[in-house]
Parts: sequence; C-alpha cells; structure tokens
Amino acid sequence: MILNNLQGVVDPRILVGFETGDDAAVIQVRDDIAVVQTLDFFMPIVDDPKTFGMIAAANAFSDVYAMGAHPVMALAILGFPTKKLSNEVAREIMIGGTEICRKVGIQIAGGHSIDDTEPKFGLSVTGIVHPDDIWKNSTAQEGDYLVLTKPLGIGAMGSANKKGLLSSSQYRDFVTTTTFVNEIPAKVARSIGINAATDVTGFGLLGHSLEMAMGSGLQIELWSQKLPVIEGARDLIQNGVRPGATGRTLRYVEGSTIYGDEVTELDKAVLADPQTSGGLLLAVSPNKVDDLCQRLLEEGALCGAVVGQFKTGIGVRVQ
Repeated sequence: MILNNLQGVVDPRILVGFETGDDAAVIQVRDDIAVVQTLDFFMPIVDDPKTFGMIAAANAFSDVYAMGAHPVMALAILGFPTKKLSNEVAREIMIGGTEICRKVGIQIAGGHSIDDTEPKFGLSVTGIVHPDDIWKNSTAQEGDYLVLTKPLGIGAMGSANKKGLLSSSQYRDFVTTTTFVNEIPAKVARSIGINAATDVTGFGLLGHSLEMAMGSGLQIELWSQKLPVIEGARDLIQNGVRPGATGRTLRYVEGSTIYGDEVTELDKAVLADPQTSGGLLLAVSPNKVDDLCQRLLEEGALCGAVVGQFKTGIGVRVQ
C-alpha cells in the first residue's frame, strides 16, 4: 500500500485506520460516539450526468454503511472540464448526488471543485456510530455464513454500456443496481446482529472475501453456483466483456485461492468482476442467517444471498 511506512502522528483515538484495509477510518470523539469518515470519487461510467452523480453518491455512502454507521453529512468533490462541457452538465451531476443524499436524509454541506481534463465526482461522507458497534472486515467467526446484498455483474455491464452493448432493460437493471443505496441492508443487519462486514467494490466478491478471511484468520469457502448475478451479465462475461480489473484480481488472489474441479473460467470471472456501488458482504452466525436473508428481502434489499461460509484454514476455496 502507498501509505505503508509513512511516518506520522500516532493518535490513540483512531479506532480504525488504513492498516486493515477497512472501508472507512474511525476516530473516537466521546465515550459513546465515534466518527466514521470516507472519501470516494471516480470518472463517469454512464453518459447521463445526473445518473452518474447518483451512482457516485450511492457508492460513497456504502463505505459508511459497511462500518455499521449512520451518515450525517457529506462534502462533494467535483473535477470538471469547464472548457469542454457546459455548466449545466456539472449542475446535473450535482443534482444526481443531491438526490441520493436526500434519500438518505442528509445534506451536502459543502465541498470543492477544480477545472479538470475530464469529469470526476464523489463524496466525502461523515457518519457516526457507537464505539462498541463498529463493524470491521476482520472479525468474522468460524462457521459464519457470508451474505451478499446486491447481485454481481456490475463491472461487465458497465464495460458493455461503454461499448453500446446493453439493451434498454439491461441498462435499467444496471442503473437500478448501482444507484441503490445500502441503507436498507445496513439497517437490517444492525437489527439482526452480524460479526463482520465490508462492501464489494473494485476487487470483486473474490478479492473482498479474501480480505475478510485473511483479516479474520480464517478460510472463506465460496459457492460459485449460488452467486446472484444481474440478468444478462453472465452472457456478457462469457462473450469476453470483462473490465481489466477482473484479470488483475484473479492474478492477485491466485496464490491464496483453491478452485474446485467444477469451477469454470466463467465462474472465476464472475467472482472477480469489479463492482461500482456493489452490495454489502455480511458475516453472520448460523443461527441468524435465515432471519437476516428473510428480512433483507422483506425490507426491499436487492437480494439476500448466502454465498459462502467461513471455516478453519487460510485464503479462499471456491466450490
């Protein structure tokens, strides 16, 4: 990591820093309050500026929800090519981001913009949580099941969209998935009680599951035949529509992953498909998993799929 070995102030109030690869930083400010802080922004993955703003905002909120926190404020980050695009495009991006914030019930309280070579947008989100209730990606227990709250395939569909290969219904599914805010899954998980959490982003289900397993000192067994996938995404991946990050993740996890004989190259690509504004990954004890999945679906989550289980060992085993 770029931050490794940098010399800085060591603050004992920092409860979660960059060392564990968690989703956000956490600082304790009072016995009963910790502040969760995250920052995320990227370039457009769709042509419509308002939709881009919505996707970027929903994605930024995921890191706060993955820590078990409640968002309370956001600051906007906007890079914009003022000589290439009209100010109306920038306004539409901000409208999209504001719409997601309104759904969450918080305000964009400020931010910063610069003249850039191409558009970039995102949020720095502040959340709060009780210090005893922080979720981490490194606290799964042996026997826990792994539950995913959004279907996979976002990366492939995003690549297909750039190439004009998505049908109108596939594009709607893509937008619905990427703009869905992880507030409902986080709320349900808090009410049921879970042991660990993260969200699925650029390293795909495979990479982020490995992070959870390594941090927890366990092996994660993933079940390739039980993966929820956006309709049409498997066909796109089978036909070679794969982001570059898919191959990078497969190479990264190669030394830590064992594949069963029935696992296909297509299965591997689905597992490593990078997600933008992906779902939460929740480690939950066996006696709670049925209630969690049922409640997720009842409350309106996009899915509540059991995709694996934590066991004794190290790394990842894919069946």
